[in-house]
Amino acid sequence: MKPITILLFLFIPFFIFPQEGPDEYEEYFFEDEGITVTGILRTSQQMAVIDREEIERRGAADLAVLLHETLGLNIVRHGAYGNQAGVNLRGFDSKRIAFLIDGVPADSALDGKFDISQIDLNSVERIEVIYGGSDTKYNVSGALGGIVNIITVKKQKRGLRLSGSVANISALPGEYRDRSGEKQGAHWEDLLDTQNFALSTVYGGEKTSITANVFASRAENHFLFTDYLDYVRRKDNNEVWDGGAAASVVRDLSDLAKVIASAGIYYGDKNFPATGFSSNFGKQQDFSARSNFMLDAPHAFRDDFASEASLAWYFYRMDYSSPAGEFSRHAQHSLSAINRWSWCSGERLVMRSGGDYRFINLDSTEMGIRFRHDGGIYLTAEYRPATQFLVIPSVKAVFSSAGAAEITAIPKLGLLWNITDSLSLKNNYFRSFKFPDFEELYWAGGGGFGNPDLRPEDGWGADLGAEWRVTNLLILESVVFTQWIKDSIHWFSKSGGIWRPENVGEAVFFGLDSRLGLEIPVDIGPVEKIMPSISYQYLLTFLLSYGYTFASEKRIPYSPEHTIGASLDFIWASGSFTISAHYESLRYHDTANLTALRPLFLLNAAINQKIGKNFSTFGTLRNILNESYESFYDYPMPGITLTLGMRINIDTGHNND
Repeated sequence: MKPITILLFLFIPFFIFPQEGPDEYEEYFFEDEGITVTGILRTSQQMAVIDREEIERRGAADLAVLLHETLGLNIVRHGAYGNQAGVNLRGFDSKRIAFLIDGVPADSALDGKFDISQIDLNSVERIEVIYGGSDTKYNVSGALGGIVNIITVKKQKRGLRLSGSVANISALPGEYRDRSGEKQGAHWEDLLDTQNFALSTVYGGEKTSITANVFASRAENHFLFTDYLDYVRRKDNNEVWDGGAAASVVRDLSDLAKVIASAGIYYGDKNFPATGFSSNFGKQQDFSARSNFMLDAPHAFRDDFASEASLAWYFYRMDYSSPAGEFSRHAQHSLSAINRWSWCSGERLVMRSGGDYRFINLDSTEMGIRFRHDGGIYLTAEYRPATQFLVIPSVKAVFSSAGAAEITAIPKLGLLWNITDSLSLKNNYFRSFKFPDFEELYWAGGGGFGNPDLRPEDGWGADLGAEWRVTNLLILESVVFTQWIKDSIHWFSKSGGIWRPENVGEAVFFGLDSRLGLEIPVDIGPVEKIMPSISYQYLLTFLLSYGYTFASEKRIPYSPEHTIGASLDFIWASGSFTISAHYESLRYHDTANLTALRPLFLLNAAINQKIGKNFSTFGTLRNILNESYESFYDYPMPGITLTLGMRINIDTGHNND
């Protein structure tokens, strides 16, 4: 099928899909009504949402820290601010998690990853995480472990508002040994190690909302750590300068439709050490730009029809110079088209349908000029055989023009039983997939060659969960899950030392994910409520590749068996105080489980306080116990750090459109 034919096809209502009912869905993309990209509350899937208030309360420097501290997700990163960072969901790494920006897939076709360090948290309204491969709405390539949807657009309340923030991160100075073994004195300039600046302008009118954000950061990433010889060292050769801007416009066309346009750019200049304390380092420049145009019609043609259509463009360029002076460049363009429809057929049946198409062009020094088309169409039904039951069968046909992929059916089944208004049981059975990326298909350089005959990674899974929700006072959720994956793509060396990827991976995952959150109204001095929460994940993985069996007991790298998170929030009218802790058990760096990373325990505290009408201050003390640890093998993480900052918010009052 010609690409232009596919593109036009996606913007034609070929099926119908349902409008959300107020009893099943949480707050929409807009505060009043409309678009569905913010996700679903009353579904069979395990979900978590981080709102704007929580983002500001945590004071995280980047998205990786935020997900780590709020949801207790396992993070694998090569150092402090600006370094490569990945998320682990149910044992799956970032290559097997789908990242979306405003509902549009943002994973790179180059290596299958998404650089979460490029997201400016000042421009994020909310973040939703869908666990497991059970999602029936987005159902995109790479969602083996789940989906992270980053929402940047919101219809603003009336008026003009200006805001800005400045923050400084201090690393603990002290004596250390340099590479020659000589003792060196404290570098007090480490107290001014990292700075972040952000400005934002928001206008909300009767029919139009406009938002604009800019940010800039400087990170020396100089901090003390203890190496394997128990010597105190000082990190260097890891400096990062970056910045970016984002803007969005929301316009009501009528009572039946809205137009949403958004765009963003990012630039980063980064030094990356070859290893954690190497004197050799590579230099990388990142540049990315994105734009998205969306039409939302919550009442298309008639009250029981809804539709949304989006056209998005994304560009990413990376220039890298290795420690040996070798240069490589990768420039990627992608054009995505998405169309979703809904039809509410009475009280018992809701039909959903939609499709997505993506065209990708890559120009690379190691892979040449490459093209790819991929996407799919889906049909979902939501049927209520009784008031308290919801059955959600779904099937999506996916395709890709690269690799040995054929048109493949991806079925899913979700079951929801609302036993009472506060207690629900959720059950999902699903298939998930991931197309091979360009590096795996076409790489040629450094003793490695891609494999154009690779098949998509394939997985099957199921989960069973219970949710007990007593208004906003108590939320208890527990999910038992299992997943099996085959045809996982792994690079390995054959005779002659040539590296080549093959569909040789197979693994099985078993786990339990439990979360408890309380909101306790109190009257203790200025404190109005106390919010304790705790989470626990048990994850047992079995690597069945390379001749391993269940008896071999080989674990998936960077998947701890036990992960515990806890936090305690004290909230008052003008501020908050939060103390949080995170524990991860033993992790392995390699598939043979020969290199282990010892357990880690991190303790953090954050405070926010308004000063008058327009100003507020915030501070965060991270790794209070000065734990020496590695998130990724041989790349140390910072010890104790202190973040201090100030925000200004000026509201000029209501204005007419």
